[in-house]
Amino acid sequence: MCMTTAWTQAGQIDGGAEPEPKVGGGAARLTERPEIDPAAAALITAEQAVRLRVVPYALEGGRLLVAMMDTEDLAAADEVSVCAGRAVTRVPIEQAVFAELLRSAFGTTAAQMAARLGGGAQEGDELVTNLEAIEADDLHRMAEQPSLINLVNLIILEAIRARASDVHIEPFERLLAVKYRVDGLLVEQQPPPKHLQPAITSRIKIMAGMNIAERYAPQDGHITLRFEGRKIDIRVSTVPTLYGESVVMRILDKESVQLDLATLGMRENDRAGMQKLIDLPHGMVLVTGPTGSGKTTTLYAALTKLYDPSLKIITIEDPVEYELSGVNQIPVNAKRGLSFAGGLRSILRQDPDVIMVGEIRDGETADISVRAALTGHLLFSTLHTNNAVSAVGRLLDMGVEPFLLASVLEGILAQRLGRRMCPLCRVRSPLPEEVRHRLAPAEAALFPGGEGWTGTGCEKCGGAGMRGRVGFYELVLTTPAMRQGITERRGAMDLMRMVQPGFMTMRRDGVIKAAEGLTTVEEVLKATQDAEESPVVAG
Repeated sequence: MCMTTAWTQAGQIDGGAEPEPKVGGGAARLTERPEIDPAAAALITAEQAVRLRVVPYALEGGRLLVAMMDTEDLAAADEVSVCAGRAVTRVPIEQAVFAELLRSAFGTTAAQMAARLGGGAQEGDELVTNLEAIEADDLHRMAEQPSLINLVNLIILEAIRARASDVHIEPFERLLAVKYRVDGLLVEQQPPPKHLQPAITSRIKIMAGMNIAERYAPQDGHITLRFEGRKIDIRVSTVPTLYGESVVMRILDKESVQLDLATLGMRENDRAGMQKLIDLPHGMVLVTGPTGSGKTTTLYAALTKLYDPSLKIITIEDPVEYELSGVNQIPVNAKRGLSFAGGLRSILRQDPDVIMVGEIRDGETADISVRAALTGHLLFSTLHTNNAVSAVGRLLDMGVEPFLLASVLEGILAQRLGRRMCPLCRVRSPLPEEVRHRLAPAEAALFPGGEGWTGTGCEKCGGAGMRGRVGFYELVLTTPAMRQGITERRGAMDLMRMVQPGFMTMRRDGVIKAAEGLTTVEEVLKATQDAEESPVVAG
């Protein structure tokens, strides 16, 4: 990395020339991507471009034209000038155009850098698996090499740019695989050289505050960084495998998440039902689904919707995924004895109006949650069940008294996530035969002429035809008949016959969205195949 030693003036960075007029007042902001001169872009590293939020794109009259998100960031311009050895002209640029320009100039740098770093590998290096032979001090030195630091930074930053939720670094006998999970699917990246495995793993562990000398026990860590002005939290997990440590980095982009029920894909009827639950003065509201189905995001959206300065809202979560303004959020800390049950007891002494429990995992937490809802609190929580009414049986199995559950349970939302179709490149297309025969007659009737939608792929979605995710929901509002059924310990099939008029299953909700072009039928069937179908005729 270049050291910044030159002095800075508005509009130029060099020690002798006359200063230009201030860019912010004279130069027009770029609203379209300019042509990139490769010689100009090559004057700084990709890591610098991302960190400083700058892209050198042209040489003009001996000066370097640099597109900048913030033209008042003189320290960034100073660093570019010193590294490039040229005076700099700062040019303001729109954020969306800057992101496109950055991808065009530096989009494949992680793979290119890995290839360059692999030049020093010796024949057979990729087969070395005896990591015991590497001393901790050597690992530290390897992890502190500037080129290696840049490589790891770029792996993370390119994952953020790709909207990845996770980065997986998996060691195998002859390969170190790097995969990004984008919209729920793992996408394999160009693998770095196998001989860099110890250094890459150690660098990530140093960033996450983990013990690099411990290679034979699972560890957890945390990284916080800023990307394009946004705060990014990364949860890091390592586990020992046969050929080294497997690393998973969970990316939590706190400012990119959409905490709005409509944006998440909830239809108007379900939003109206959720609003009724949110407006309740007390009771229990549950959100169910498997890991990664968006339960926590839905609860965050509900808390955001009900937030009022006159309400005391407290959450206990493991971990706190997104920071909510005006909400007191408590992270579970098992090492210090703070569990869901213990934390919930303490929360009740804080005089809250609304409580969110990240997950009900055991009988003790379930019992305290029910009693909290019984004593005048509105309580939100999550469970792992396949559909909405199965949550009742799960809580009864945990030891909750049926008459207590029947009196406090107000509603259950079950959900899944599927990939959202790119609206820019979707086209009508016939449903494949293997999909059509899996649809019930009422579902098939939603597709006139047997035609659905498919994404052909475009620049916006990276050729995938899909971009983002959409939720499939089923909302059960507790009816008087259901309360009686819960008290009598009736089974899930019986309870399904007691749901409110107009109830719609997740599958039916998803098929409607597929017919509207929000997703594909294949995505709906894949996401909801584990959810039992309702005997109720959906409205």
